Amino acid sequence: MVSDTSRRALQLLSLFAARRRWPLSELASRTRVSERTARRDIETLRQLGYPVTTVRGPAGGYELRTGHPLPPLLFDDEQALAVAVALQTAPSSVLGLGEDAARAVDTLKQVVSPALRSTMDALRLTTLQNYWEFSAPPIPPAALRTVGGAVRHQELLVFETLRTDGTRPHPRDADFVPPRRVEPHHLVVWAGRWYLVAYDLTEHAWRVHRLDQIHAHAPTGKRFVRREVPGGDVAQLVMTTHDRGDTVSAWECVGSAQLDLPAETVARWAPGGSVVEHLDAGRSRLTIGAWSWAGVAGILITFDADLSDVRPPELVEACQRLARRLTRIG
Repeated sequence: MVSDTSRRALQLLSLFAARRRWPLSELASRTRVSERTARRDIETLRQLGYPVTTVRGPAGGYELRTGHPLPPLLFDDEQALAVAVALQTAPSSVLGLGEDAARAVDTLKQVVSPALRSTMDALRLTTLQNYWEFSAPPIPPAALRTVGGAVRHQELLVFETLRTDGTRPHPRDADFVPPRRVEPHHLVVWAGRWYLVAYDLTEHAWRVHRLDQIHAHAPTGKRFVRREVPGGDVAQLVMTTHDRGDTVSAWECVGSAQLDLPAETVARWAPGGSVVEHLDAGRSRLTIGAWSWAGVAGILITFDADLSDVRPPELVEACQRLARRLTRIG
């Protein structure tokens, strides 16, 4: 009984560490006890010196007063196991993350219970890359801190667009583009790539930039007022933006075709490692790769739209072969 009470007390402290105020019903549900038992567990915390106060009213419950220190790195078993799994399955989209994640798992093992440490030792995961995962080049941690800090503190960001080989263009170069001044609003990870959602102050428009394709300058310290993204949905904005800087991944067969669909529709459903080009309001061009020409053709027909200007000739032949096979069905 004592061990159960201690375990639930640790669970309550963990909940209060995540959020200071909780309704009694939620605390009881999270700790899998009755509300009467949850009240007794709250009283146990008070006896241990934790200032848990009762909050009256419809939105009331219990609150741990601010300013009271909690034990460092307070995890219950489920939280610690979740962190261990997350660290071992973390994507390699940040330079050095794999090694740092392994060190973090070792550190976590030193502060959990012996029973959970044994479970973590047995949980050795091997992550295999799928053929359709096209992660961008890893992001340097310094760049992630600079851009992430600008997003968090709502500070204007200045950056240059890198060449395809990752180098910075010189002002005397023909391909030089002046640094952009933007309001950085969101960092988004999608299909193994990091994107910056920002409002461009020169173009007066929303833009989506690949984080691996920009060189961020030092923080400006100049604040801005946060804007609402179009439609209020940052995920929809990223997925339907066709000019977000994606490049065609290396495949044995790479082809393209014109689709009678808007670019934003094609961009939303195109696989990773493809490029969508806007042609006009109702047409776009999709460039995609696969392990065979039939594979490229198969991807194109999933859009259920008329195709034209198909390139190269090998892809045209594959489409025709596929059409003949389909007509023989049934």
